[in-house]
Amino acid sequence: MQKNTFENFSFNKINIKKYWRNVDKQILLGFTSLFFLGVFFSFSSTSILADERLDREYYSFFQKHFLYAFVSFTLMIFVSTINKNLINRMILPCFLLFFITLALVPLIGIEVKGAKRWLNLYFFNFQPIEFTKPFFILLVSQIISSDYIKNLNISRFITFLLLSLIIIFLVIQPDLGQSVLIVGTWLSLIFVSGMNIYVLIALFISIISIFFSLIFLAPEKFNYITNRISSFLDPTKADNFQSQKAIDAIRQGGIKGQGMGEGILKESVPEAHTDYIIAVISEEFGSIISILIILIFLFIAFRITKIIINYTNDFYKLSLCGLVSLLIFQTFIHVGVNANLLPTTGMTLPFLSYGGSSLISSGIIAGIILNYTSLKVKN
Repeated sequence: MQKNTFENFSFNKINIKKYWRNVDKQILLGFTSLFFLGVFFSFSSTSILADERLDREYYSFFQKHFLYAFVSFTLMIFVSTINKNLINRMILPCFLLFFITLALVPLIGIEVKGAKRWLNLYFFNFQPIEFTKPFFILLVSQIISSDYIKNLNISRFITFLLLSLIIIFLVIQPDLGQSVLIVGTWLSLIFVSGMNIYVLIALFISIISIFFSLIFLAPEKFNYITNRISSFLDPTKADNFQSQKAIDAIRQGGIKGQGMGEGILKESVPEAHTDYIIAVISEEFGSIISILIILIFLFIAFRITKIIINYTNDFYKLSLCGLVSLLIFQTFIHVGVNANLLPTTGMTLPFLSYGGSSLISSGIIAGIILNYTSLKVKN
């Protein structure tokens, strides 16, 4: 009995050593830093909010964020350790599962502030698009790199049909931010796959034309979009309260910040701990910390790009390009909204914003990236 226990301990020790030897430590450090920063800033941005505005236990939001972050971090490590072939086989089933849940949102989803984006799982409000995104990117990469479809243009067209189905359900919700994010990521994947730049530009113009046609044909459905664009282009035409408060907070924070817990944005803007977390951080800790966070994201992207330059496997190249594009685009959309450079979208900041679906989805993305960039992946 003692011998078996010793053997199991030795086996686990060998596995840990093997994992540590194979994993890209710089990318792992980058993701781990973002998780820890997210937990720390959640403590600062949600405690007073819970206590004074919502009359809840002082640490209620922080405790939930910590739990979600712990689950997400654990999931990241687990996904990064499992066999890559198992991940590859699970791409289609996972995509279909989350796509079905996305299709269920208009039917049984819960409505919050005029939008249906969540399914109520009793103990957890589940946002299907957060989980659909990474598996859509992986499925697109799989289809484009597949040997079964010889014509690359047919492969791209199939992925366009999948994209269209997802966008239809996002439009119904409605969710402008996620629609822009997933279209932008898909375009980046198509570009990396070798599509002619002129064809890509024509495709982009077509998508924009369809978007504005929908607004024109159904103004009552997309009234919120026109209001946000109008308020962005001309703040005097509509209510621009949240964006103005966010930019004021960033300005007041300056380089060094007002100090931990001294910010007022989290008290004056609804959902500041999700949609405006970078502005909250800038107000309390200074723009220098916000820049540091952005640099961590850029470093992760640089490191991934450096690793995959020598990859010969098209699937891993496309998958990693798509996943890192997803993270970077989402980060800059969030920062752009907070800095009043883009219309309000309600986009979270990966790893740092409060929200179970966003955090767990970030953990899955990080885990797959660590798995596909490890030394065990054969080019």
